[in-house]
Amino acid sequence: MMPTPPSDVKPAPGAGVVDAHFHAFPLTSTGAPGARYVPAYAAPLEAWVAATVPHSVTQGVLVQPSFLGTDNTHLLRLLAEQAGRLRGVVVVAPDIAMAELERMQTLGVRGVRLNLVGGDHRLGAEWHPLFERLQALDWHVQVHTDHGRLAEVLARIPQALTVVADHFGKPAAASELKALAPAQRDRLHVKLSAPYRLAAGCEATALLSRWRDLIGPGRLMWGSDWPCTAHEQARDASTSPAWLEDAVGTSGTLDALRAGNARRLYRF
Repeated sequence: MMPTPPSDVKPAPGAGVVDAHFHAFPLTSTGAPGARYVPAYAAPLEAWVAATVPHSVTQGVLVQPSFLGTDNTHLLRLLAEQAGRLRGVVVVAPDIAMAELERMQTLGVRGVRLNLVGGDHRLGAEWHPLFERLQALDWHVQVHTDHGRLAEVLARIPQALTVVADHFGKPAAASELKALAPAQRDRLHVKLSAPYRLAAGCEATALLSRWRDLIGPGRLMWGSDWPCTAHEQARDASTSPAWLEDAVGTSGTLDALRAGNARRLYRF
């Protein structure tokens, strides 16, 4: 079980690091239909704060975990309680009403996540109305794909929408990133998170360098992926962005990757 720090611990806003990808969730014994993995523990917000504050994290982007499906109740409650400190990315059904998306936006939601791992990557016509609503709201589509399928998914999402790729884009091989068409790269942001989810032969620092060459440093952002579901042994290491300094030095690029890019994208 994960220890729970005192309930009065809260993330403080400020000029520190932004964790662009983490999860917080209650204990559940079932999970959504088809869930690949359901943690046998709760991940309270207070535990994320306690783990990341020593690394200068002051704000975060709370991402709906796949095993909770489209029930965003817990995420939305945390956004309401932590106004200004958190932003959110939800999972929704393609027929969700615009009024409900607008309500989520007032709480700090800025995007919709498509968790396609092990599932249907085709994104058929049923998704088109949702994509139109997201464009009207100026939200992005966050995608979590199987290894090597990012280009396929990008081709199925309207060009007008910004796309955020989870976990370095999860290429099957680093060399495939060059195959992305310029039009696809130009609307893409990439989360530098969860290196333990990468394919064999793909290394975080090398992928960062390749992405920086392809899309520039202004659309890359660090995320902890805390509490590292199904990879809990990596939890302690995941909470620190220190590896970025080794990769990019101490220039303004480091500040952008640790905070500035996420603040701009998520409109903190």
